[in-house]
Amino acid sequence: MKDNFQIILIVFFIAAALFGILVFSGAIPLGGKNIDAGQGTIVLWGTVKLSTMSSLLESFNAANPTFVVQYVEKSPETFDQELLEAIASGNSPDMFLLPDDLAFHYSNKIVVIPYQSFPVANFKSAFAGAGEVFLSSRGILAFPLLIDPLVMYYNRSMLDASGIVNPPTYWDEFTADVQLLTKKDESNKIIKSGAALGHFANVAHAKDILATLFMQMGSPIVAEKDGLHVSVLDDSTLVADLPAVLQFYVDFADPLKNIYSWNKSFPNSANAFSAEDLAFYFGYASEFPSFINKNPNQNFSIAPVPQIRSAKFKSTMSQVTGVAISSFSKNFNTAFIAATKMASGSFAQNLAEKTGVAPARRDLLAIKPKDAYSPTFYNSALFGRSWLDPSIKDTNDIFRGMIDSVLSNNLSTREAILGASTRLNLLLRK
Repeated sequence: MKDNFQIILIVFFIAAALFGILVFSGAIPLGGKNIDAGQGTIVLWGTVKLSTMSSLLESFNAANPTFVVQYVEKSPETFDQELLEAIASGNSPDMFLLPDDLAFHYSNKIVVIPYQSFPVANFKSAFAGAGEVFLSSRGILAFPLLIDPLVMYYNRSMLDASGIVNPPTYWDEFTADVQLLTKKDESNKIIKSGAALGHFANVAHAKDILATLFMQMGSPIVAEKDGLHVSVLDDSTLVADLPAVLQFYVDFADPLKNIYSWNKSFPNSANAFSAEDLAFYFGYASEFPSFINKNPNQNFSIAPVPQIRSAKFKSTMSQVTGVAISSFSKNFNTAFIAATKMASGSFAQNLAEKTGVAPARRDLLAIKPKDAYSPTFYNSALFGRSWLDPSIKDTNDIFRGMIDSVLSNNLSTREAILGASTRLNLLLRK
């Protein structure tokens, strides 16, 4: 009896996934009268504000009258713990908005769509590259909805005062501009900083900035080999390159270097930027409203993260949100249909507009809003990338240790990277 039930479930999953392919390909038009549209109420959890989701789901539910998606807002700080507790108690939501940094953690708690039903080629043609963080050897973990790319905020007034006409496109231009923009007194004390790099504790998104540099050198940081996820920071083909990248990063905190621009005496880099004591700030597209609110009079703009001049590709760290189906849903059919429609219909576009980030679908990224900033967000999302982070807190400690050990001269850059890779591998095996 149990075996028969499992077979039925597998057949059902494949049929539902095939439905998704047909929707994405346009073979089945959304809203058609003859579609099995699902039944009942399904519960969706996420950290997006309820005030944002309410109107979107009102329209979504109206367009799909045979079922209802009920949204429950959770705090980003407690989402992981509450979701684990709900699953353990048998009260799991049917779906949840899955951030990429929890994909590894929940990979055994969500319905994985097999590639036999939804080929990799279909996925890659539908979604931007950052969404590939949801691809595994077993199948698709979630349908990508949103991409929040790392971009470069810059103080226009500071650049104007230093005679810099345009923000830097490449890292060599960036270092030259930082030297012009960093102002020091006679004792070499920094008065105004060109860039907040070099340290970890007071540099917002330090891990993501360094990850961006690693990815621009060609390292995916974590890769899947023989069904297991492993660190590739110690990959022999990059062993000569990544230490140089780490050295580049920490040099901004070295008083003996020409690009010295940041030290422990500064406040958090986001606050320094709002106070107009920092020229360049690396942050996410979603942070834009906070800078407007902190200092409405600040004259700032946004540009893509600088790239390596000789590189054959562009890359920037991105945070990706997808919609995943819980393995413990009591209404698989409707959850599948709802997730597919959310990812393939207008819901994804409307959610991106409401949250101020970019959509994950390629066709939507081609339709750029007319405002001054969204085109940069959308373009950056196209070359955005992410990596399978096994634990935010633990990898923060690993990257912090890697940076601090070099700054304190306890380890060489190569030793620090090899040590970080070892710790990351241990974390991936837990």
